[in-house]
Amino acid sequence: MGRFAYLAVAVTPDPELGGHVARALDVEAASQGESREEAIAALGHALELYFEDESFDEIHSVTTADTSIAAIDIRLPA
Repeated sequence: MGRFAYLAVAVTPDPELGGHVARALDVEAASQGESREEAIAALGHALELYFEDESFDEIHSVTTADTSIAAIDIRLPA
C-alpha cells in the first residue's frame, strides 16, 4: 500500500469555459472538470504523475497540512 500526502487545493468555477478549475497551492499544477469533483479527481491524477519520480521526503516537504484557506473582501476603486 502506498503513502499519502496532503496538498491544499483551490477549486473555482470557470466562467468562460464552464466547469471548474482545481489548482494545487504549493506546486504548479492545475486541472479542470465539468464538476468540482471531476476537477479535483483530475488534479489528483495530475499530481500523482507530477510526483511519480520524487521521494516521499521530497513530496512531504511541499505538503500543506497546516494551510488554511480563507476568503477576504477587498475594497476596489469606484
